[in-house]
Amino acid sequence: MKFRTTRLPEFVVWFEELDTKGKAQVDVRILKIEIEGYFGDAKDLGDGLAELRWKSGWRIYFARIRDSFGSLVLLVLGGNKNGQTKDIRQARLLLRKYSGDQT
Repeated sequence: MKFRTTRLPEFVVWFEELDTKGKAQVDVRILKIEIEGYFGDAKDLGDGLAELRWKSGWRIYFARIRDSFGSLVLLVLGGNKNGQTKDIRQARLLLRKYSGDQT
């Protein structure tokens, strides 16, 4: 199954802070999701949120959304393992904000 991806502004800010090598690694992983539907090391965090994991400690928080065009992967936020608790909390808030759920 192929996926479309879209990046929230908060994800873009994190991505732009990566060095060239880091950006390339993230882009390759996202391309594998788009072309092959292969997520690699990923974990469901509940409530529609999941994370892509790297051995280096990087994390990308995302949601899979079905819409009229098929399957979309919403790239919510990036971070690393040592800030994971805070990042997950922020990713959940962003997911609710962008989905229109203000509860």
